[in-house]
Amino acid sequence: MANTSVPIRLSGLARRLVNEGLLSEEEAQSAQMAAKQAKQSLVTYLVNHKLLSSQKIADIASQEFGVPLFDIDTMNLELAPTSLFQEKLIRQHNALPLFQRGKRLFVAVSDPTNLQALDEFQFNTALNTYPVLVDEQKLALSIEKALDKREQQLDEFANADLDDIDLGPDDEVDRSADITESNIDDTPVVRFINGIMTQSIKAGASDIHFEPYENKYRVRIRIDGILHETKTAPVALSGRIAARLKVLSRMNIAERRVPQDGRMRLKLSKNKAIDFRVNTIPTLFGEKIVLRILDPTSAQMGIDALGYEEDQKQIFLDTMHKPYGMILVTGPTGSGKTVSLYTALNILNTDDRNISTAEDPAEINLPGINQVNVHPQIGLDFSQCLRAFLRQDPDVIMVGEIRDLETAEIAIKAAQTGHMVFSTLHTNDAPQTLTRLANMGVPAFNIASAVSLIIAQRLARRLCPKCKQPEDVPAETLLAEGFSQQQVDTGFKPYKAVGCDSCTAGYKGRVGIYQVMPVSEEMGRIIMENGNAIQLADQAEQEGIDDLRASGLKKVAAGLTSLEEINRVIKE
Repeated sequence: MANTSVPIRLSGLARRLVNEGLLSEEEAQSAQMAAKQAKQSLVTYLVNHKLLSSQKIADIASQEFGVPLFDIDTMNLELAPTSLFQEKLIRQHNALPLFQRGKRLFVAVSDPTNLQALDEFQFNTALNTYPVLVDEQKLALSIEKALDKREQQLDEFANADLDDIDLGPDDEVDRSADITESNIDDTPVVRFINGIMTQSIKAGASDIHFEPYENKYRVRIRIDGILHETKTAPVALSGRIAARLKVLSRMNIAERRVPQDGRMRLKLSKNKAIDFRVNTIPTLFGEKIVLRILDPTSAQMGIDALGYEEDQKQIFLDTMHKPYGMILVTGPTGSGKTVSLYTALNILNTDDRNISTAEDPAEINLPGINQVNVHPQIGLDFSQCLRAFLRQDPDVIMVGEIRDLETAEIAIKAAQTGHMVFSTLHTNDAPQTLTRLANMGVPAFNIASAVSLIIAQRLARRLCPKCKQPEDVPAETLLAEGFSQQQVDTGFKPYKAVGCDSCTAGYKGRVGIYQVMPVSEEMGRIIMENGNAIQLADQAEQEGIDDLRASGLKKVAAGLTSLEEINRVIKE
């Protein structure tokens, strides 16, 4: 009986091997068919069955496809981004991701015709993949080394002496989501993250930054407003750390292309828990994740702990107890505006007051106060919340931030009709806040009649009481910095930071610096006449109101902070 089988068509590499006389056509067809049945690449089959040397095949493939041959032995495999793929995918396609450049990923392969591998890698990462040709035997060894190194790094984390704490989302995680076992029960990563959390809490940090880079994964914590590097991790763990944090924060772990927001909770004991506000953003080398530590005790410190001068504190207290008006707190991000507002709300939080807040988002839970998270995507913005509040008979309203004319107009109308309104703006000082409202389009009469008090603030690091020392500063320098001749004549010496075991670089904690400016009748007249911020600042000075610089120098004179720190946070 005649053989009716039809010879299969040879691939480009197989045809080249035949043309070079390295294989017969029958051998090439048989090898190609056997490789397909074994679900292997032709190169792997030829090398495993010792039909050709891996080096010879690599040379031929380089010539056939015009792909340069790369010596993988020269590469540091610790830098390979193996965290981008599961081990199963790497072994299935006998391919190893070598390095990432922006949106391009270069993958080591021994067979350039293995397009399925490149397609699957591209699908799993949303990166454009490019083949890098390497020797088959060297590639196999490199894959084993890279994966063994990753497991060794995980073992090191598993054996680390980290605290066991109860860390999880505010509510139960949605188990119907696409969450793999490695994302949830990755014990070394869990212990690593738990250790970062406990260290940050003990250090009094306000933020934790998880940052992936090309050759490094670092963790920084912000203590007293300054970032400090605290840990590094293998780059290969980048994806696992991000997945763990996103699971705890109830985020979509499959979405890596857009920023996401979430929350998690750390239970320190039965009666004490600390919330974390979590934000992710895609970077060139993975997702950067920042955790804002929301300690509810910070809103209950009391006004005396914030750093107001006695006259400033009294003005603030007198104004917040008025039946109506508007108090605006201004300053850059991280200047303590939220704590100032929460402190005022805590003082006013009594059974006979109806208090409502619109925040983006609500950072700290305040029992007895109606807190609403704005959600602009569904139309629930600040102005919409304000309209709803006014239909519920409020006494005190807090708006997280005045961002547009509509919100400003509704807030001012509320302040004019028997409500006390608190809010924030991003301006450099108190006088500029009034002109900022005017620039937004708020009529001058409404500004003058509604705004009762403006507080501009900064946070300066507080000198450590155990190690601070007097500093010899020339009299001319002190005068130039703003100290009075009388202070200089008394032999006044500011203190400087030194550093000890009880502090961080000579500082421990922070103290507020404030400009507390009531809107007087004369300031109202300047506003009505379309005056500018300079005229308002001059009027504030005539009325004896300290600007931020003068308030900061008082803190230096009291030995609470250093002149260097005041110059850092208040630039004039």
